[in-house]
Amino acid sequence: MNSRIEYIRDGLVEEFHEGFIERLGIPSGDETPYYLRSCAKPLQASLLVDYGADFEEDEFALVCGSHAGEECHIEIARRILKRYNIDEALLKCGVHAPLSRSMQDKMLLRSEKAKAIHNNCSGKHVGFLVLCKINGWDLETYYKREHPLQKTVKNKINELCEIKNIYPETTDGCGVPILSMPLHNMLTGFKNLLQYEKIIKSIRHYPYIFGGEGRIETEIVQKTENLIAKAGAGGLCIVMNIKEKDGFAVKINDCSMEARRFATLNMINKLGWGNIEYDNKIKTIQGKTVGEIKIYEN
Repeated sequence: MNSRIEYIRDGLVEEFHEGFIERLGIPSGDETPYYLRSCAKPLQASLLVDYGADFEEDEFALVCGSHAGEECHIEIARRILKRYNIDEALLKCGVHAPLSRSMQDKMLLRSEKAKAIHNNCSGKHVGFLVLCKINGWDLETYYKREHPLQKTVKNKINELCEIKNIYPETTDGCGVPILSMPLHNMLTGFKNLLQYEKIIKSIRHYPYIFGGEGRIETEIVQKTENLIAKAGAGGLCIVMNIKEKDGFAVKINDCSMEARRFATLNMINKLGWGNIEYDNKIKTIQGKTVGEIKIYEN
């Protein structure tokens, strides 16, 4: 269905965002492909289960998610690397400041510079390096499209998402290949992921390791009883009800993270899968309400 989020300030629509919401098992007929981006991470991590990686639950949660770069996330990433005797310098995800503002402040006070391990994708890359170690694949070039790892990842995602057509591929922000597909295929992939109990339990049991400060996935898992969720760049968010084996995907066309959050939480509440409070009021700095955010779906 189509979705439109309007920011109405004293009767005037000042801002709006449009997108789509796809429900599992209810065909929309839309075959437009979108890049999976970070929504691919739990699907990619299923290979660690397939290959018998020696991971604790919190470690699975880290490699499945887009972490905020806090101390708890860095400790787990380094714990995995140490166990498998992998040099942290092999991480090819690139460097950016932690997503966590409080962690940024801590590092500033300590005059500490960000490293690749603070990247929100470093957990995924740690998992990739472990897969290379298990299989005897080259660790230096694991990020390249022609590498055995990336070919295996592609085949696994196509299998889980039941891909029957050819769609565009690109390089994700963290430097590894990423696939595109229609929203209904993404949902199929997450439904098939439910068979991986180790992954599902890790997300439910360690939602903060899976995300962290300010992450929508953490908020959804912490405030509901039966949901997992994964957001991705490009305005994507996929939510699965593990009890009902049902789910939906949100895609916001202009990639607004705030609009994505409103659309996602609104749909969760509408389906009766949770009762997550969110403020739809537009306020001045002094706290006076001057408008509201409304969501329309059809």
